[in-house]
Amino acid sequence: MKIALLSRNRKLYSSRRLIEAAEARGHVVNVYDVLHCYMNISSMRPQVRYKGEVLDGYDAVIPRIGASVTFYGTAVLRQFEMMGVYPLNESVAISRSRDKLRSLQLLSRKGVGLPVTGFVNKPDDIADVINMVGGAPLVIKLLEGTQGLGVVLAETKKAAESVIEAFMGLKANILIQEFVKEAGGADIRCLVVGDKVIAAMKRQAKAGEFRSNLHRGGSASLIKITPEERSTAVRAAQTMGLNVAGVDLLRSNHGAVVMEVNSSPGLEGIENATGKDIAGIIIDFMAKEIAEGKGKSGQSRTRTRGKG
Repeated sequence: MKIALLSRNRKLYSSRRLIEAAEARGHVVNVYDVLHCYMNISSMRPQVRYKGEVLDGYDAVIPRIGASVTFYGTAVLRQFEMMGVYPLNESVAISRSRDKLRSLQLLSRKGVGLPVTGFVNKPDDIADVINMVGGAPLVIKLLEGTQGLGVVLAETKKAAESVIEAFMGLKANILIQEFVKEAGGADIRCLVVGDKVIAAMKRQAKAGEFRSNLHRGGSASLIKITPEERSTAVRAAQTMGLNVAGVDLLRSNHGAVVMEVNSSPGLEGIENATGKDIAGIIIDFMAKEIAEGKGKSGQSRTRTRGKG
């Protein structure tokens, strides 16, 4: 296969491992900074160009698009799709998963386990929303936040009201969620490829912190997940329409609940925790999809799922 990898930095662990895994299997990988790609949007002859070169002849494209460049990155990916190139994750699925409110609404419609979540616009409704999610302590999240940024734990109702009012004063969109205390500052990252969870790790927040993100000092370890957790993770990824996803779960008193579905999951933590060649599994999955006719002629199977 000839593969285009959309990554702003080929030296990042995840990008480097995908390149290594692909080349070890005899594939050709070219890396392009998505912000330096530009498009010729013409009837019947769509093109992606890079530094004066037309990017053609590709069998597959792997998007490693950061949250801050989602709009432009998915536009470039969509152009590859218009050219008939197989996307590991489709542009519409990435956009869907990056919209936290929309993704929760879609998961809710499919009956996937979620923490009780509120969305509010007017200060007059704050007290009722706080009661609706079970009262304090509760979690307040910026819709645009990533990697644990813009997430606040409000220990009391008064603190929650103050934080929510402050965010509203800044015209920020926020979610108000129940705090799953029984999770003990830990979550489970499930790596879904196709219709299987291929690896899972437990992420534990450091002392005094409730956010378990590895970027915030959390630790990772191998964990055995239950059939319910496995099913929840796969259903969440499929609801978003993602072939490859990192699904973050919490173990609550009412079962597994989904916190987030990540369309560009990092590979370093989960490869180190599990000892698995995750990058190789992803490349093998992509090659199998294309060999089965889900590439240029049939396009990705995500078109038939995750609608909404």
